[in-house]
Formats: sequence, structure tokens, C-alpha cells
Amino acid sequence: MTIRIGNCSGFYGDRLSAFREMLEGGPLDYLTGDYLAELTMLILGKDTFKDPNAGYARTFVKQAEDALGLALEQGVKVVVNAGGVNPRGLADKLREVATALGLDPRIAHVEGDDLRGKVADLGLVHEAYGDPLTANAYLGAFGIASALGRGADVVVTGRVTDASVVVGPAIAHFGWSPESYDALAGAVVAGHIIECGTQATGGNFSGFTDLISKGSIKSGEPLGFPIAELAEDGSMVITKHDGTGGAVTVDTVTAQLVYEIQSTKYLNPDVTVDLTSLRLEQVGEDRVAVTGVAGSAPPERLKVCLNYFAGFRNSAEFVVTGLEADAKVEWIKAQVDAALGPEGSAGRPAKVVWSGVRTVQPDADTEEGASMLLRVTAFDPSADKVGKGLTAPIIELALASYPGFSVTRVPGPGTAYGVYRPAYVPRTAVEHTVVHHDGTTEIVPDPRTAESPLDPTEGQRPSPYPAPQDKLTRRMPLGTFVHGRSGDKGGDANIGLWVRNDGHPKYAERVTWLTKFMSRRRVRELIPEAADLDIEVYVLPNLGGVNILIHGLLDEGVAATARFDPQAKGLAEWIRSRLVNIEGNVL
Repeated sequence: MTIRIGNCSGFYGDRLSAFREMLEGGPLDYLTGDYLAELTMLILGKDTFKDPNAGYARTFVKQAEDALGLALEQGVKVVVNAGGVNPRGLADKLREVATALGLDPRIAHVEGDDLRGKVADLGLVHEAYGDPLTANAYLGAFGIASALGRGADVVVTGRVTDASVVVGPAIAHFGWSPESYDALAGAVVAGHIIECGTQATGGNFSGFTDLISKGSIKSGEPLGFPIAELAEDGSMVITKHDGTGGAVTVDTVTAQLVYEIQSTKYLNPDVTVDLTSLRLEQVGEDRVAVTGVAGSAPPERLKVCLNYFAGFRNSAEFVVTGLEADAKVEWIKAQVDAALGPEGSAGRPAKVVWSGVRTVQPDADTEEGASMLLRVTAFDPSADKVGKGLTAPIIELALASYPGFSVTRVPGPGTAYGVYRPAYVPRTAVEHTVVHHDGTTEIVPDPRTAESPLDPTEGQRPSPYPAPQDKLTRRMPLGTFVHGRSGDKGGDANIGLWVRNDGHPKYAERVTWLTKFMSRRRVRELIPEAADLDIEVYVLPNLGGVNILIHGLLDEGVAATARFDPQAKGLAEWIRSRLVNIEGNVL
């Protein structure tokens, strides 16, 4: 017996029509949606300062207005974390919408993740930034399961883990206990695979050209959202509705499995997943089986997402064109720095960051090809220092600097920004609370836990594959046969790299080469910006690759970094483009 759990959202802003598309595309038992990320929590927290009744994903309200009636008609239960920092507010709004539509759904919500009233007692007040704007513990799935077990048609939550919206329905349906570790681990893996929507069906996939050549991705056709067919033992088949765009392959599933993980142990509030245990197999067109997932007791503490107001930021971009680009860059940098004043002076922003410089294309046949962008970004607690304090000196140089001076836009006022910090708190500090559809409340008990299983040396264990013999090499892009997917976890960047599953006769030798090749030293060579940062490399032989964690590459998180790729989404594509010496016996 299996249940079919679909996904219709991977982030706040995903395709609005997906909710209805998933309901109309084929049979489902549950429809889930993930709307939250660290940055989203900051955005929703800021919304409540303008309107205390806000703080939830308003796009889900529109989706409910469009197709909640269809979900009720089909008997599809809906579970979403769109409640953000105000799940009670979203539940009330949905009741209002349902009444206006002539519907009477049973709506429950999960709360207790918001710790803003306890930050002082828990030591979460930052020495520089003060009280956090948002402080939300990552809750597990047993509250969702309880709400469904009591008859809820719709369950909305705040900051549960991304996978919990899938794990909860599985617990409710199969009756798992908190000690059903392997089954729970399988459901967490299912949730992790489908949580980001079409990233599991070909979206953001480094092998997209293969999917285009096979006709799986067609020009202008939207990608289908994923479905997990989950069994009672925690095994599953990942698929999608027939006739929808994209593809479900071992590689597209692997791409999501290695996305934004930390080590070989995937910690969740309900279970610790051993990512080296699972196995993938293509069992049909757009059908990938995931089996063998092993789990163990969850960690003692809960992770908390903290967002602090840090000040204001602003930036300007200069266009530098043609000959002597380096000299032009040095001149404008010196002029701006002089105009802002010396370090520590009253008028200078607290932090000024210049982007790197690239060589412009010689003898370019377009002006854009002969140009580069130079960006300056300023941060300060004062809005004035990054407003006119930054922009006035720049504009005053318009006729007094390098030849061809121009900016991409007239710089405007600074904008507020926040910094993200993770923290860990005792479970006793959190009351995981379910407000059932009939208004009664329930406190979810804590499970038995274990000390964190993470071993900082674990990721550097030797590859289980035999060492290759032929040392002749060719200089080629790393992405010649290696796929990649990258993303952010606060200020850290994550890169998953794995050997393409294309039936190549030397697949095993390629995996051996990759797992030995990607050491900490090699990562620093390929990503010079990480040369002085802490790096972890974890071998995932069952997935044919490695997971790389670069601490601090994104500074204090997406809202506070000056990097042009603040969420590290293109980091894997950069490293795949780097030329490396690939041993001849694997080509």
C-alpha cells in the first residue's frame, strides 16, 4: 500500500497555477507546499511590522481561492508551511476565504515555533544586533500528523522543517511511532526530494541539455511538479503526473538529494537520516525508486532560524569599457574611497566592498562584450551613510573620472537588511502545539533523542572504491561527466557533485576518481575565494559523488552578503566549468 503525496510549491513566489495543476493532473492523496526559507522568514517578519495580521504567504491564499473547492471535492488533504510567522492568521484567513466560497473545510494549524518571547532566556540576543526580528524553531511532523488524524482537511504550519509537510501525512496514514526510525527517515528523504518543486523534475538541473535533446524539456512548456509514492516501510517511487514537462531520472533526483545538505547525516526533529544508506534505481519512465533508507534517533536540540536587523545597504555598478580596464578600475576605486573618507571616519560607511575585476574581451564585436561591471556595496547602521553619503560622491564623479564613465542605474536610497544566524535550543524550550479544526489544542510530546551523530572527520574518510591505475591525464572541464547543484544555508554554501548516471561503462571508475579528487585542498584551488575558509567534504558513494560545505562564503547570509550570487545558486556551475586534470582511464 502506498500514498501519493504531491508538491505544488518550492518557495514563496513559485508558480501560482501549480496548486490547481496538481489537483487536475491526476490522483493524489495529499498535496503539500513549501513556502519558507531563511530569507522568507525575514521578509514575513518585516511584514508584521507594517501589519500585525500579516506574516504568512499571501500567494497561498490566492491558490486556495482558486482551487480549495477542488481539493475538497477530490478528498485531497492539503499541508503547507505557508503560515510563516503567523500560522494562526493564515488559518483564520482561509476560513474567511472558504466561507466566501461556500465551503466548510476543517482547518487546523501548528504553532509553537515562534520563540521571540523567549530570546533573552535562551541567550539569543545578539551582542551587536540586539533582539532578533524572527526566532523560529524547526518543528517536526507529529503535530501535522495529529491534526490530520483528527480529521483536518487543511493543515497550515509555521517553521516546520521542509520535509515535515510530507512526513506528517505519512505518519498519519501509516500510524508510525516516534521510534519508526527507518520509515520516518524514508519519509524525510521523500520530503527533501519533492520539497523544492520542479528542481526534482529537471529544474535548475546541470544536465538540462540532455533533457532538451530527449524532448523532456520543450520550449515554453512548464515543468511538472514531483510526486512521492510512499510505502509503509519508507521506500518510495518519485514520479510526476503523466504528460507534464520535465523528467524524473536518477540524476534529477540526485540533484535534489545533494541540495543544501550538511554532512552524510541529515538531522531532522523526528529522525536522523543516514544519507549513505539509500539507493536509487530507474524503474520506469519518470519513475525513480528510493530504497534502503536508514534512520536513527533524532538530535537532542532543535535548530532555530534567527534573523536580526543589521542596518542599511546600498550599491552602485560602474560600466568599464575597452582598453586599460584595470587602470580605469583602480582610478574609480581610489576616487570613491577618497570621497568616502578614511576608515573609521564619521562619514564613511562601516563596510565598503568592491566586486572582483574580470578581463574584458579584446576586439569584441559588441560594446557589451568589451565591457565589464564593477560593483561597490556599502553597509552601515545609518541609512544616510549608505544613501546620499554613498551616492552623492559617486554621481559627482560622472564628468571627472575614467573615460566612458557610466553607471547601470542612478543609485537610490539604502534599504534595510538583516543577517541570519542559526542556533540550537533544548526541546524543552519549545511547545510544539496543534490547534485542531475544532479549536482544541494539543502539545506534541518530545521523542527520545540521541547526541548529535556528526563526526567532523567523517567526511574525509577514504573512498570505498579501488584506486585507479592509469595516471595519464587530459585537461578538461570538471563538468565533462560531473553534474552539480549548489545553494545556501545561511552564510554557508553547499555544493553537491556527482558522476552522471548515463550507463557509461566506466561509471565506477569515474566515481572513484571524483571522490578521491575532491579534497579540501582541491576545493580551495578551484574556488580561490574559499582559500581561507573552513571547508568540509563528505563522500556519498551510493550517490556517486561528494557534498561540499564552505563555511562563511556568503558572509552573514543572503540579505547581508555583497556577492553577486548571494545564494550560491551558480557556484556548482562555476566549479563544473573549471579545467582540471582528468585521468585518462575514466574518459
